Amino acid sequence: MSSAIELIKLAKSAAGSLAQASTQQKNNALESIARLLPERANEIIAANQLDLQRAVSEGLAQGLQDRLKLDEKRLNALADAIRLVVGLPDPVGELVRGFTLPNGLKVSETRVPFGVIGAIYEARPNVTIDIASLALKSGNAIVLRGGSAAENTNRVLVRLLQDGLASAAIDSNVVQTVDEFGRDGANEMMNALGLIDVLIPRGGPGLIQSVVQNSKVPVIQTGDGVVHLFIDETARVDWAVAIALNSKVQRPSVCNALETLLVHEKAAATVMPAILDALTQAGVTIHGDEKVAASRSGVVPAEEADWHTEHYSLDISVKVVSSLDEALEHIAKYSTHHTESIVTENLANAERFLAEVDSAVVMVNASTRFTDGGEFGFGAEVGISTQKLHARGPMGLPELTSTKWVVRGTGQVRA
Repeated sequence: MSSAIELIKLAKSAAGSLAQASTQQKNNALESIARLLPERANEIIAANQLDLQRAVSEGLAQGLQDRLKLDEKRLNALADAIRLVVGLPDPVGELVRGFTLPNGLKVSETRVPFGVIGAIYEARPNVTIDIASLALKSGNAIVLRGGSAAENTNRVLVRLLQDGLASAAIDSNVVQTVDEFGRDGANEMMNALGLIDVLIPRGGPGLIQSVVQNSKVPVIQTGDGVVHLFIDETARVDWAVAIALNSKVQRPSVCNALETLLVHEKAAATVMPAILDALTQAGVTIHGDEKVAASRSGVVPAEEADWHTEHYSLDISVKVVSSLDEALEHIAKYSTHHTESIVTENLANAERFLAEVDSAVVMVNASTRFTDGGEFGFGAEVGISTQKLHARGPMGLPELTSTKWVVRGTGQVRA
């Protein structure tokens, strides 16, 4: 194809056939894709190595290099996630609500595919598989712009997706990539009103804001994650240490990783030392306020920018607060409305935190790493929506559908 818009039109033309595909057909295609991932592991990993070599030579951040990397373990995890999607109910045709009017008209609201979904993302080849599998199961064609950092990997993955579709007698044109057109491809997607029905950006704040501000196509905003954990004065030490450590260290390069730790001043002398010891032993650099810096050596003095920062690395910002009120004020000021958690044994504090924190996911006594479509039982996920319209939080199959009203009558006319 000579232009991105031609590929987008190709996906649009094929979308109708996918919308009519049976659940069994779609599942067969997904099973084939899941099988092909480990079968073609050598080809995928070889392409991924080219992208990783380029990432190192160009000085791509360590966190982004981690997201870029695919190995056999991650490919098997992707295949498992696809099989979870296969096992999920097909949302297309689901009855949302229905009723009969006094005049006898039968009215129902049912789920339907959007039609064509566009995804713009960077250095995340797993998204190529995750979002495509969810789009296909929900009856949507998908146009992908995966960024130059993963261009070799994504080329192989898109070819694999198309082969899986063809094996199930589904038009392979429902999956397209515009990577070869670079930024022009992304711009064409943002201007493809009437061809792409909804656009989903995934990446850093710069990419997301660029799409939100420049797209003519409706956007579902997935946000960056300045994620907070508040340790209140009643927190159990063992829970606080385990939750803080898991939230920060298990995979620091992802959006649900902990970035800011808030500690009640009454827990600063009892709970905080154990948490900071555990984090330091795990290689985490502590960026602390004056009280934190005064309590131990090796703390980097926190600056205003730290409270706004999603580190994507083994760095954490730590602040001592005087009350739950101050913790809530800090979160309200600096949160990106992704995920916040509290460790407490005070029921009133827990319920107030849940009620007042305005984020997509709010937790009590749990690691922020659970904000994930797979952990929520959705299989793969499209992303974590931090907006309030249409979808919020981890986005699975239902979030990739719209609805339409069906009215069945017996000759009624309006008076």
